[in-house]
Amino acid sequence: MLRGIFSGKKGGLFDRLRDGLSKTRQNILGKVSSLIQGRARIDEELMEEIEEVLIQADVGVETTLKLMDRVRETVKERRIEEPSLLIGILKEEMLRIFGEDEPLDVSGAKPYSIMILGVNGVGKTTTIGKLAARFKDQGLKVLVAAGDTFRAAASDQLEIWCQRAGVELIKGAEGGDPA
Repeated sequence: MLRGIFSGKKGGLFDRLRDGLSKTRQNILGKVSSLIQGRARIDEELMEEIEEVLIQADVGVETTLKLMDRVRETVKERRIEEPSLLIGILKEEMLRIFGEDEPLDVSGAKPYSIMILGVNGVGKTTTIGKLAARFKDQGLKVLVAAGDTFRAAASDQLEIWCQRAGVELIKGAEGGDPA
């Protein structure tokens, strides 16, 4: 899913997500580039500073540690000493981690719940509608619960998607508490 964000390729459904994260990506890579400038070699201090940049960019501690372990491993395996090569390695390892898509298996315990979260304008409602239709086509019973009651017409937009998919929708009053 996130492969296109770091590779620069247009991906269709995730174009808006990629565009939304573009500034974050540039910010991370820009800060790492600044850290690398003027460095003669790759050392542990530099690696720790890169970790700090990733954590401050909300990549997450667990993901940052996994990513940096892979970067360190790659640097060691390839015997890389030139700091300027770290940007390419960092991108490569991000693709490897974020590119690890797994199919969504809903065959487990029932009911199976999926929560969709994201910033404005990345296609959450459209994705919900498409997932609902897909699961309905697979013979599953689908119930969608609207949680975005504060955005004007959010529930109405979701209702249209649910009608198209032929699935049930639970929604509260516009502007009300979604709980």
